[in-house]
Amino acid sequence: MSKGVVKKPAEKQADHDIANPALADEGKRRILWADRDMPVLARIRERFEKEKPFKGIRMSSCLHVTSETANLCRALVAGGADLVLIASNPLSTQDDVAASLVRDHGVRVYARRGEDTETFYAHIRAALEHEPQITMDDGADLVSSVIFTTKNMIEKIGSPALRTWAQALKPDQRANLAKRIVGSMEETTTGIIRLRAMERDGVIPFPVMAVNDAMVKHFFDNRYGTGQSTVDGIIRATDHLLAGKTFVVCGYGYCGRGIATRARGLGAHVVVTEVDPVRAIEAVMDGFRVLPMKQAAEEGTFFCTVTGDRGVIRREHFEVMRDGAVLCNSGHFDVEIDLVALKELSKSVTQVREHVEEYTLRSGKRLSVIGQGRLVNLAAAHGHPASVMDMSFAAQALSFEYVVKNKGKLAAKVHDVPKEIDEFVSKLKLETMGIEIDVLTPEQQKYLTSWESGT
Repeated sequence: MSKGVVKKPAEKQADHDIANPALADEGKRRILWADRDMPVLARIRERFEKEKPFKGIRMSSCLHVTSETANLCRALVAGGADLVLIASNPLSTQDDVAASLVRDHGVRVYARRGEDTETFYAHIRAALEHEPQITMDDGADLVSSVIFTTKNMIEKIGSPALRTWAQALKPDQRANLAKRIVGSMEETTTGIIRLRAMERDGVIPFPVMAVNDAMVKHFFDNRYGTGQSTVDGIIRATDHLLAGKTFVVCGYGYCGRGIATRARGLGAHVVVTEVDPVRAIEAVMDGFRVLPMKQAAEEGTFFCTVTGDRGVIRREHFEVMRDGAVLCNSGHFDVEIDLVALKELSKSVTQVREHVEEYTLRSGKRLSVIGQGRLVNLAAAHGHPASVMDMSFAAQALSFEYVVKNKGKLAAKVHDVPKEIDEFVSKLKLETMGIEIDVLTPEQQKYLTSWESGT
């Protein structure tokens, strides 16, 4: 892992922190390849370039540093944004993409694949020192850091170095961290869960757009993007055949549905575990077996957690698993598989493939974990296909514009993305795909909106 450098609190950090600037040419090719499959975002970028809706606005983003994210950054910079980008996950950064963003697009990137925890927090600090007026999160790390700093909860900051930096700020500097922010975006389920809890506790100091909950995001990105990229990561990492094997999906939200459907499509016998009775019934009606985790643990060959919660696969489950079982996670944080307990049960841990660690239990049984329990689709593969991220990042870009246009008018809480943005992105996506749909006639529209029309 790259150790990075954590600067002293009094020092301003460098303009970027990337692994290898020499990779920029390769990153440029990767970004342009993804751009071919992101026509909706490209059209928005063209308009932004003419209208400059973000001229003079400082933005800080904590996202997966991938070629798709790079094209979102291109759109924001085209619109006039002064942008800092840091990594939301240590194993999702594409170092060549980071290099190209710095060289070719003037984005201040602080991201290295494999960065350690202290480097991550040093990068959080760099994003805050940018004095952003808008933030964007994939997991609510930036928003949480702002709230901990401004609400006298500095002791909750996980990094000693970042905590020391926050403590060194004057009271007015702390307050200004939140005051200058006119809005924030959140694009993942886990982040929305955290933000809803913040809203309940009354600590959100500015409006936050729940981009993850936009239909063009969670309905497509979470289901089709996570479904395909997660299975892709498992196959790349292990080179195992899924057909005929029992594949356990822990959680049946939109991401879980996508994974279960793709695994079944490759011939796996899919089992779903759930705590929500409605989702459990849906899984049954969709044709999947639903079992308690303890029972599923005895049957599965592959296990994938995708719940957003911690301790989903625990000690009692490891103890009854079959020899050779493969475990991975496609939820945001690396807490869904209890790796501490697994290590305590093991007599050795061996790196057996590039992204696979094999835990040999004292009983002699072997269990494999992909990508250190982090997002398997980004740790062992390239993340969501560009085509589906085209819709997600189009909604993201337009939500930025919505917040800027409505500066000072939005309450300090979590907001849904306006329906008009969902519809605009969907219509434009269909148009770029060459697909036409029907339009209601005036009579049909009147019938659907009037109670006086009778039958």
